Amino acid sequence: MSPSTPSQPGPRAWEQVLSRLEEMLVSGEMLPGQRLPGERTLAADLGVGRSSVREALRVMEALGLLKAQTGSGPNAGAMIVSRPTGGMTMLMRMQVAAQGFPVSDVVQTRLVLESEVMQTLANRNPTPDLTHAVELLDSMDDPGLAAEEFLILDAQFHVAMADAAGNQVVAAMMAGLRASIESYVLSGVPVNTWPTTCSRLRHEHRGLVDAVVAGDPGLALDRIVGHIRGYYAEGANI
Repeated sequence: MSPSTPSQPGPRAWEQVLSRLEEMLVSGEMLPGQRLPGERTLAADLGVGRSSVREALRVMEALGLLKAQTGSGPNAGAMIVSRPTGGMTMLMRMQVAAQGFPVSDVVQTRLVLESEVMQTLANRNPTPDLTHAVELLDSMDDPGLAAEEFLILDAQFHVAMADAAGNQVVAAMMAGLRASIESYVLSGVPVNTWPTTCSRLRHEHRGLVDAVVAGDPGLALDRIVGHIRGYYAEGANI
């Protein structure tokens, strides 16, 4: 008689609920903006306990897929979010916080993403609306800004450019990288060289916008690569 093989644990009940909800989204049975049935109904339909449904909905809410409204009436219950970028943002932020991503990998990812963003923007006709990005640059011209304040605006500028390019996945990834960008750039440049670095960054950011307005994707690519590589080569030896 051969020894028995340990059985693999099956999916937990709340994971089964997630799988079923995923199937409903893929099939179109459930659509973004639509409210989910109540916990009792979902539990009966899926043959699981209400606690399992509740746990699955909590996971979906944490991932940015659901927006829960408490109380009663037509606005109560859980609704599928039409632009669920929060989960990707949270995952990347937590990975960086746990030191799961090396800084060099984050920098390389920025190069890939932002090169695409800048070329997309520069190829657009008419020129995309960069109002928000320019407003951030105007705020960064304030000579009274501390380095920490400047770099927060810096990260927001790069995310604003990604938003302007219109790719929701890229914008979500850039937003997720934002916290990591802020965390290591704050310690990347020596304090005594910050005024020079700050001045250069202002000039380079304006150059990125100018390349887009000029409709020159080659120039936009060269400038974003030089901007990202130059900063980390100076501050973090990457």
